[in-house]
Amino acid sequence: MMPHNKNSLLVEPEELLPELKNKEQLIIAVCSDQSFDQGHIPGAVLVRPADLISGVKPAIGKLPSIDKLDQIFSDIGLTESKRVVAYDDEGGGWAGRLLWTLDVLNHSNHALLNGGLISWRHEGFPLSNKIESIKKSSYKGKINKAFIADMKDVLESIGDENTIVWDARTFEEYKGSKITAQKNGHVPGAVNLDWLDVMDLTNNLKLKDLNTLKIQLEELGITREKNIITHCLSHHRSGLTYIVGKLLRLKITAYDGSWSEWGNHPDTPVDTQ
Repeated sequence: MMPHNKNSLLVEPEELLPELKNKEQLIIAVCSDQSFDQGHIPGAVLVRPADLISGVKPAIGKLPSIDKLDQIFSDIGLTESKRVVAYDDEGGGWAGRLLWTLDVLNHSNHALLNGGLISWRHEGFPLSNKIESIKKSSYKGKINKAFIADMKDVLESIGDENTIVWDARTFEEYKGSKITAQKNGHVPGAVNLDWLDVMDLTNNLKLKDLNTLKIQLEELGITREKNIITHCLSHHRSGLTYIVGKLLRLKITAYDGSWSEWGNHPDTPVDTQ
């Protein structure tokens, strides 16, 4: 096992276990109330997926207002000094979305629990039904747009050999055979690697070995030399691909408008080849 590194972006269940009572750490479960109530990592606090998105159609996945984000993070007791460890119950999409949100708020002291609740539970680590009493904080974030790609950035990526759009949706969505918006297909020049393909489905939904992922992405032209923009339909699945990009030290941003904005906009170009 790798030595425990408190600055690592990826934490294994056995590394988190001895840190459960660490007061300088905040474990955040990003899941439904029902999932949380059925059993969560001891000491974890709940953030619901809907809290992390604006919910405004068509681009429901866009970042909420700074006021809403400050309220969410104050309610769970986040302070500037605390390290966040995020997990979810689906392999890392929502947890990654939360960590991207923290990057946007300049709170970079954070990590993803590898495999999330799936690996934690399957490897026999303790679960709790206890609801923690939370000491609220007065969290004040400031939006750093360096981590966000908008529609203009994606438009400018077309034909720009230094920028690649990583579409984390299914192949059917990428090709346009699955209908999810008024226009279906992909951003011209975008490459497709489904978010499920970065997980090891035989190993409790943990990420594949980073070297394997590096090779997978290099085959698509996704390298450290390029600027990478990742998206899905609502920047939920691409929460995980964003974290993979960071783990591989790529220059990566996320397009939170994602396909729900692009595919429903009258003027955006769409390719189905």
